[in-house]
Amino acid sequence: MIEAVLFDLDGTLADTAPDMALTVNRLLERHGKPRVPIEAVRPHVSKGARGMIGAAFGLKPDDAGFQALREDFLALYEENLCVDSRLFPGMEELLDALEAQGIAWGVVTNKFERFARPLLAALGLADRAAVIVGGDTCPRPKPFPDPLLFAAAQMGIAPMQTLYVGDDERDVQAARAAGMPVLVAAYGYLGDGAPPVLWGADGIVDSPVGIGAWMREMRAEPGAAR
Repeated sequence: MIEAVLFDLDGTLADTAPDMALTVNRLLERHGKPRVPIEAVRPHVSKGARGMIGAAFGLKPDDAGFQALREDFLALYEENLCVDSRLFPGMEELLDALEAQGIAWGVVTNKFERFARPLLAALGLADRAAVIVGGDTCPRPKPFPDPLLFAAAQMGIAPMQTLYVGDDERDVQAARAAGMPVLVAAYGYLGDGAPPVLWGADGIVDSPVGIGAWMREMRAEPGAAR
């Protein structure tokens, strides 16, 4: 029986790609480079600044100039956290339904807390979330299980009764290591690695509505451990 749901933020709870693209394009303009379309960076949003700089500038973390660009990107992003970022269609209704059923929900993201908390506040969710865990909350971020286990402990709910939903393979890896059931948000960014069907999740959903439907199926299944 699922008693809590934890969401990844970028690409699962909210579509933050527009503001990530806005930020990287402002950074490109600073360096006299042409803008890139949102479609070019959307698959890399879940990787944060590293993904944006890699997609737009072709640089890796060990390359010269990467760290300076990363700091500039983060400073710009802090000024543009929620210009066009929005909850995915159907997510507000899902959160309302969870709350109506007494099911706690929270956020576990690799986005640093100094960005995650103001963004959730701007979306009107900071006071509703039972827990908010950022990429710097615990010593090790996803794909390690630490932040998921920390979130479950904060809510006082066993990991096996806590569903995690994410749009990146490391989300599935973290949930598996934490002993949590896990769904892939196929409506999210998904990255450019192996297809989600190979990630080993308990299910793949095409919308927030699908999350609620999966949970109802689990409740109706005789002898379901979840």
